[in-house]
Amino acid sequence: MNTTITFITPPFTQLNTPYPATAYIKGFLNTLDISAYQSDLGIEVILTLFSTEGLKQLFDYIHEHTEEVSANTHRILALEEDYIATIGPVIAFLQGKNPTLAHAIVQEDYLPRASRFEQLEELEWAFGTMGIIDKAKHLATLYLEDISDLIVETVDSNFGFSRYAERLGRSAHSFDELYNALQQPLTYIDEITVALLSKIIDKSNPKIVGFSVPFPGNLYSSFRCAQWIKKHHPHIKITMGGGFPNTELRSLKDVRVFEFFDFITLDDGEAPLENLILYVEGKISQEELKRTLVAKDNEVVYINNPLKRDYKQSEVGTPDYSDLPLTEYISVIEIVNPMHRMWSDGRWNKLTMAHGCYWGKCTFCDISLDYIKVYEPIAAKQIVDRMQTLIEQTGETGFHFVDEAAPPALMREVALEILRRKLTVTWWTNIRFEKSFTRDLCLLLKASGCIAVSGGLEVASDRLLKLIDKGVTVEQVARVNRNFTEAGVLVHAYLMYGFPTQTAQETIDSLEMVRQLFEAGVMQSGFWHQFAMTAHSPVGMNPEKYKVNSLLQEEGSFANNDVPHEEMSGAIHDKFSFGLKKSLFNYMHGMCFDWPLNEWFDFKVPRTSIQPDYIFSCLNNEPLPVFKPNQKVCWLGTFPFVEYFEKKKKGRVFEMAQLIFYTKKETVTVDVDRVVGDWFVQFVEQLKEKASQTMTYQEMKKSFEEFTNEDFEPFWYSKPAQALRDMALLVL
Repeated sequence: MNTTITFITPPFTQLNTPYPATAYIKGFLNTLDISAYQSDLGIEVILTLFSTEGLKQLFDYIHEHTEEVSANTHRILALEEDYIATIGPVIAFLQGKNPTLAHAIVQEDYLPRASRFEQLEELEWAFGTMGIIDKAKHLATLYLEDISDLIVETVDSNFGFSRYAERLGRSAHSFDELYNALQQPLTYIDEITVALLSKIIDKSNPKIVGFSVPFPGNLYSSFRCAQWIKKHHPHIKITMGGGFPNTELRSLKDVRVFEFFDFITLDDGEAPLENLILYVEGKISQEELKRTLVAKDNEVVYINNPLKRDYKQSEVGTPDYSDLPLTEYISVIEIVNPMHRMWSDGRWNKLTMAHGCYWGKCTFCDISLDYIKVYEPIAAKQIVDRMQTLIEQTGETGFHFVDEAAPPALMREVALEILRRKLTVTWWTNIRFEKSFTRDLCLLLKASGCIAVSGGLEVASDRLLKLIDKGVTVEQVARVNRNFTEAGVLVHAYLMYGFPTQTAQETIDSLEMVRQLFEAGVMQSGFWHQFAMTAHSPVGMNPEKYKVNSLLQEEGSFANNDVPHEEMSGAIHDKFSFGLKKSLFNYMHGMCFDWPLNEWFDFKVPRTSIQPDYIFSCLNNEPLPVFKPNQKVCWLGTFPFVEYFEKKKKGRVFEMAQLIFYTKKETVTVDVDRVVGDWFVQFVEQLKEKASQTMTYQEMKKSFEEFTNEDFEPFWYSKPAQALRDMALLVL
């Protein structure tokens, strides 16, 4: 095979599904007839390491090179033969190839157990609600984590399933530490990595190798791989792109980076890579490169050809997952929580509904960068076309839309299009908890296959949400979460602590809000992260406005996005970390709602000022919905059967109709006046005949009044209409 460019995702990103960047770019290059090959080197390294032969070599290496070990490692080494005997079947089980092994895994005498299993007693209650496959997946995950602990202690302290040597990439204002690490002999993991890399290069024989580096946790490996290619295949040109260079390396000055890479491209990769390929092939000059860093005269130079336009999202093609070993990925369950597991369990086709963020105002976010700033939605029909193409290619019907924040109006159109085409899919995405997510919209999204949403609640304090410019209130978030939860859609919230000017009182009040949201059952999962100031966010650009001091003496020569800072008030937020995370872990498992908040902290904290029924009252004091004439009306139910009857009341006879609906779960009957029943049958027929299968609220009102010669409002707010709305009549 002779390939123009080979894309590699270096170790490690995730175990259960490919990181989508290389598939996106390969799909784009298909539209230009440029040959490309792709490899997820991370999953290849994991499968080599966690195999029968891989463990044999690992144990041999440990026996040869290690003397003193902890009691836990001593236990694992003593059970060496059991680990080697079970690793092959367990990996096959986690790949979905060996499901009956679950019966053996859940017995206590199959898997060797070390320290990770000590937490099992706390979680034994959860297994009552887990199926046997899920329980076995969780136990198998703990078993893999035990082996990971062994690797970290004896072979490579930088190892991690979804990151490698992450510390070297985090806040690395200087390249020195990473550069020095690259001068050391290859580590055990490096040896496995470059052996697999060698096979990829031999198989694809590329002119160019492109490394996708989304996270600090796969930066070191990208440099190691590039270093090996430079030494053994000096004719191959090497480029880096992805989330890490896009945020961290925009002001790169250290020319030593170009001992490893020939190019670094920034932001959307389509146009820069097209021009880079043309340049390598000698078809354009270096000055015509697009958003590309190169070394010139021993300096780092940024070249951005203004004549080369970027591609619209409608032009970039459908992601192409060919070459990737889709049946080999490993589904694991790290946390026994139905929402939290979605990041590590199951194979998801990744797609984007809209480029950038339609809100684009949050003050902690890198809103000055193009990947957030340039908002460009894709037409719903094209999104669903791409979904169908990926189902044919991968055989998978699960989708994760990896948007910064999926726009509610576009989500509605995508859902309607999925229902029109009668596609059976499951999907989830990231959103803003805004009031557009009404009960009816959430029911529509659920009907189209939406199973979960994640979104930023950030600091659950209205003052700080305003300072963040989040555009939501805690009350609004609670109602939106309730709408999703009642529709059967899981909700995950990103939570933040340590935002500038946040007080200890606000941190505790924020925790109380989160406690009440979980106790009310309207939030299923969450994750606390500490505020980090970045150079491209409004806070990072104007720290004084937010009462923080930047501690960065001067701009570094390498990574320059994370900005160390301190509060002018002297507040220290780190100390809250353990208590916030421990309490959340318990709330996610339905426990400890009655614990006083101060129990989670080993220092004095203020009492919460939030009323104990605040979230409950938010959910029970909702204003009546107001319907706009241009809102869409859609019927998700079956066609009604009609039976006519007469009702006598006070000597008068009323002509009535009984509408009978057979739903998947039950039979529902609704009694209405005969003329209303006849109108509703005609209304459903009209909807089914329309290409869009929707009409506006105004059109429905007009249709009703013309057919019945009655005012619409008394019917619309009547009990029969409410029964129809509860069942399947949605106003969007």
